[in-house]
Amino acid sequence: MSSDKLYGRLIGILSLISLCVFFTSCSFMKTGPYDDYIGPVPQPPTTDAPKIGTKPFQPDATPPKPTPEGPIEVTIENAILLALENNRSLHVERFNPSIQHTFEDQERAVFDPEITGGLSGTRERSETRSRTTGKITEARTSETAAELGISQFFPTGTEVGVDLSTDRIWSDLYSDQHATRAGLSVTQALLRGVGLKANLASLRQARLDTLASQYELHGFAESLIARVEETYWDYTLAQRQIEIVTVSLELAEQQLRETEERVKIGTVAEIELAAAQAEIALRQVNLINARNVLATTRLRLLRLLNPPGPKLWDREIILRDRPVVPKVILDEVESHVDVALLMRPDLNQARLEVQRGDLEIVKTKNGLLPVLDLFITLGKTGYADSFGDSVSDIDGKGYDISGGISLAYPLRNREARASHRRAILDRTQAMEAVDNLAQLVQVDVRGAYIEIQRAKEQVTATTASRKLEEEKLRAETEKFRVGRSTTLLIAGAQRDLVISQIAEVRAVADYLKALVNLYLLEGSLLERRGISAPGREPVDLSIPRKW
Repeated sequence: MSSDKLYGRLIGILSLISLCVFFTSCSFMKTGPYDDYIGPVPQPPTTDAPKIGTKPFQPDATPPKPTPEGPIEVTIENAILLALENNRSLHVERFNPSIQHTFEDQERAVFDPEITGGLSGTRERSETRSRTTGKITEARTSETAAELGISQFFPTGTEVGVDLSTDRIWSDLYSDQHATRAGLSVTQALLRGVGLKANLASLRQARLDTLASQYELHGFAESLIARVEETYWDYTLAQRQIEIVTVSLELAEQQLRETEERVKIGTVAEIELAAAQAEIALRQVNLINARNVLATTRLRLLRLLNPPGPKLWDREIILRDRPVVPKVILDEVESHVDVALLMRPDLNQARLEVQRGDLEIVKTKNGLLPVLDLFITLGKTGYADSFGDSVSDIDGKGYDISGGISLAYPLRNREARASHRRAILDRTQAMEAVDNLAQLVQVDVRGAYIEIQRAKEQVTATTASRKLEEEKLRAETEKFRVGRSTTLLIAGAQRDLVISQIAEVRAVADYLKALVNLYLLEGSLLERRGISAPGREPVDLSIPRKW
């Protein structure tokens, strides 16, 4: 077989290999869908979703649009949607997945084609003396060179390059010479840097980091919703406390008037007025404190909702939902623990860290191998007196071919060994961290479950206490009217009733907040509130990840 035919076959084979490598590599580099949407679920959840106890409310598809000025009237659902759309802290956090996503593009850029080119020229003037005649001959020579090439590194460990170059040499001693060369070079890693696993590890780690940022955003959104609900119920409690204290102040003032009348007619001693006046002063102090709590809670709620419009801090808030005990039947505590182990964002982040450690082990294990590369370079060159003729002459007999193997390996290779050992230890530590966090999650959920039971019993107890205090005040009032009680005893009974009324409302609010806290700690709060956010899918370490 002639050398030209052999050369042509080699070019065809290398070109085919390059195309196969290109399409194979591209299939492994495709990125998955990227979702940063946070809002109401656009469609009902699937039937195979994990069981989380109660049915979530289904808010409207769009958050409410309050008027730019005037009071803000919201239900608990509207408050959640307002916060998801307008809360500034959430706006800041939403940038993190997008920022992290840029690192994927940065890692993918390693496999992007690279174009190289250059243009150079030299000019030389020389003198030579003849040995026989002693005559000095002057010669001028100039050379112009241009080159253009494109190369690409593939995840298989293959680097392919195609280049085109041309040289023009002019001299006084001979005519113009043009040389045009087209070449193809292929370098294939045989040990270090070979295979998709090692070369795509950094890109896959970047994708895991993006997923981790989505789980972090998911957890932040859940925490935000929990704070909104808790502050909402705190605000209703503060409003109700003002109502109770205001009514008690009116009763104290009425009691003072009745006492003054009785003092005038002589049925009670004048000393009774001091007790009634002291009680009025105490109720006024309580009213001042209650108004202060309401004002600070309103600021916190405004900060969370951040409704559009001017004069944010001057706007009033009208809450449409009152704290009432919901009809919630909780599952067994083990069911809530199972949900938490499946859905907690921080636990899923920790599992992603384990997967990241697996990839780091792949990278460092590959680094233990020596560098052994196979390279082949093929070229065809055309020679002529002009550039056009040199290009046409590329089909001629002139060619070059080179190939070989290069080897490099550092003695002892301590850096690579240390990196690999550290990667193994980091992965082991990450796995221990997952187990530790899973145990902490169980403690959190079980503790929250116990708190719900306590809060529910507290509601029953405070209701009964309030009813008894009402009866006690009624009886004490009747005794006072027939002269068998004192203003001091009446004031004490009124004070006890106020305390029991506030305690009852606080117990209901605490029960509602305890439910929110349980759902937050088990990672199901967004699902229960019908909110979709990135980072919903649980991470399962027992199933190999599909890239």
